[in-house]
Amino acid sequence: MRPDRSRTRSEERVEELDVSPTKLLADIEALTAERDAAQAQAADYLLALQRERAEFQNFKRRTADEREREAGLASDALIFKVLVLADDFDRAIESRPTSVEGASWAEGVTAIDRKLRALLESEDLRAIEVTPGMAFDPHQHEALVNVPGSEFPDGTIVAELQRGYRIRDRILRPARVAIAAEPAGGDPAQRTN
Repeated sequence: MRPDRSRTRSEERVEELDVSPTKLLADIEALTAERDAAQAQAADYLLALQRERAEFQNFKRRTADEREREAGLASDALIFKVLVLADDFDRAIESRPTSVEGASWAEGVTAIDRKLRALLESEDLRAIEVTPGMAFDPHQHEALVNVPGSEFPDGTIVAELQRGYRIRDRILRPARVAIAAEPAGGDPAQRTN
């Protein structure tokens, strides 16, 4: 340095810097620890973000499933009401007098019944199959009457009283049936449950 010239501020700062190897190593260690802490915090933030994102995706899926299930229940309620009409059509067609066979209005009623059945089937509604002599299943059938002394074994279905329906994978309305029972005077030792 020249004595005739005054020092600049930068030159003063350079002289103030401690460039000893010990100081530089300490600075490097401090900066490395700071970097490691920042990386650990960033990793924690990333994990938290990923967890939140996964929880949000699960929430969206659950709410969509609930919405779909509630919409299905609403349509099931409507279909259940339409089944009352289908039952009325069944009774009307089964009890129509033979004198109206071939009448155009009677054929129209039958055609409306077919359209109604096709509509219900398009909504994935299926009748529960019931035949006399089949075993009673409390998950699919509702026993309304016991018929003693029938030709069928005890606990089997004698007749279908009202058609039952399943929608998708569950029972909308169980089939109402009459089941065979032992005669009232039968031997209790021979009864099976």
